[in-house]
Amino acid sequence: MLTPESATGPVPELHDDQPTPAPPPFTPALPSQADLAAHLAGRLCHDLISPVSAIVSGLDLLDDPSAQDMREDAMNLIAQSARKLAAALSFARVAYGSSASAETFDPRDLEVLTRGVFSHVRAELDWAVGVDRLPKAAARTLLNLAQLGVTALPTGGIAHLSLHEGGGETRIELKARGPRARLRPEAQAGLRGETSTEGLPGQWVQPYYLASLVADAGGRLDSEITEDCVAVTASLPIVIY
Repeated sequence: MLTPESATGPVPELHDDQPTPAPPPFTPALPSQADLAAHLAGRLCHDLISPVSAIVSGLDLLDDPSAQDMREDAMNLIAQSARKLAAALSFARVAYGSSASAETFDPRDLEVLTRGVFSHVRAELDWAVGVDRLPKAAARTLLNLAQLGVTALPTGGIAHLSLHEGGGETRIELKARGPRARLRPEAQAGLRGETSTEGLPGQWVQPYYLASLVADAGGRLDSEITEDCVAVTASLPIVIY
């Protein structure tokens, strides 16, 4: 008769002082590249279609002979929507795309991009990033955390963004506080690196992209969602450049 020892070898004794094995590294569940590209394109189109449509509406008013008394309103609508569109495009080039060959970014430039987006939403930005340069992975993570703050505060509030370096890590933290701060279930699934199964893909893909950015950089992402506060922290290894 086989005993556990003869079948599998000696059973190791367990001691309270033995270290707990480290959890495996976080790896997002990967959708197909075509699906991910389609979801990202859909999200960008959603963000850009509103100002584009407003510009077209303003131009239609200018062309309408019966609406000449609304010419000033039309010009204001066009100007405001054009600024919103330019801010969204400039932000997206760094947050989602290959905006430049440079591997580092000036946080002051990133702040300008971020404030351009926040100037057209209800939430306010509290920027506390006190470093001189950021590598590309940290810069994109910072901007995507900022975008998550916009998503988490649809009715207004304050998105506090901070960055600290120490212990071999760069810690980038978002604290979005507001009367109705929240993330939809599909956005929370994206933060956990899970594929989209239900809900709005546009709400899922940006948090998922953020989780993928952090994982690809060898970092980790932690989140805590409580009443009136969404807190997300990205910890990335410091890059020497």
